[in-house]
Amino acid sequence: MTLSNTNMQLKETPIIKAHQEMGAKLVDFGGWNMPIHYGSQLDEHHQVRNGAGMFDVCHMTIVDLRGFEVLDYLAKLMANDVAKIADKPGKALYSCMLNNDGGVIDDLIIYFMESAWVRVIVNSSTREKDLAWMRTQIGNMAVDLTERDDLAMIAVQGPNARELAATALADEIAGAQALKPFNALLINPGSDRERFVARTGYTGEDGYEIVCPNTQAEQMWRQLANAGIKPCGLGARDTLRLEAGMNLYGNDMDETQSPLESGLSWTVDFSNDKRQFNGRSSLEKQKQQGLKYKFVGLILEGKGVLRAHQEIVGGGELTSGTFSPTMQQAIGFARVPLEAGETCQVAIRKKHLEAKIVKLPFVRQGKILVN
Repeated sequence: MTLSNTNMQLKETPIIKAHQEMGAKLVDFGGWNMPIHYGSQLDEHHQVRNGAGMFDVCHMTIVDLRGFEVLDYLAKLMANDVAKIADKPGKALYSCMLNNDGGVIDDLIIYFMESAWVRVIVNSSTREKDLAWMRTQIGNMAVDLTERDDLAMIAVQGPNARELAATALADEIAGAQALKPFNALLINPGSDRERFVARTGYTGEDGYEIVCPNTQAEQMWRQLANAGIKPCGLGARDTLRLEAGMNLYGNDMDETQSPLESGLSWTVDFSNDKRQFNGRSSLEKQKQQGLKYKFVGLILEGKGVLRAHQEIVGGGELTSGTFSPTMQQAIGFARVPLEAGETCQVAIRKKHLEAKIVKLPFVRQGKILVN
């Protein structure tokens, strides 16, 4: 996770007052004044794995796409095929948005709500370039793009998260308990109590992402806290996502890397020969020429800390790294040569340390999945 060090006036989410009152340590995160922890990043990590925690993700960008050509537009814009969810209202799809060279502009989640309405959640750090690219790609198509900066989002994660959220919010999220994973529901549409609830997340645990008007976000945060859901900062969010094998834009992929060498080949749908999405020809050429690297998980065999950009001896590098609170070991993501076997060596402080190569994820739903 990269923290910025600028002297700019920091942006604040609608929940900033509650963060301050609850003892959050606030840091500059990409121009936003955000909680890194509320006293103990380690405790917050374990709280999400074993109980329920919540994250302020109001800095994320919510975009509504409307119009009768929305699906045709997304068929070109996204590497994954939105047609797979086009007859399933509320269904979510994870995809990369590529440039013409096959590099990743951003990774995002698409929610199909109805034939002429799709909601997209994009990363805060890529907001400006994402919106510019998305608008450019509309051309003459009947598509209207609206950034929903009037909305706030709270992520509630953990094995007890959904039950406690239902207790805290009651009628506000009625019906959400029936949601299947990777689905969303619009509750009280058109009213001042409208809620968008998605059963998705970024921690490897069950839970919700709840969207409400900015003016109601602080009250919702306090209701959730009163129900026993622990406020958590971005520090725990990073260790949780890394254990869960979830990429971070800017670390594990960017516009210089294709999804094929970033562990995201499963998000690229080549099945429809007629669907010429942006970057497709470049990815097909890359496949024909042969990939040079594969994206893997690493577990450090001895003592030490894995960090992004540490070199792999013989080629490749780490893209993300941390100490896993659940596994009590140093773990990371890395691009390693395609021919790499079961182990590799990482260059750390002029030493070459052994690391085991494993299949991601490391941890899901509280269970360690690697040996």
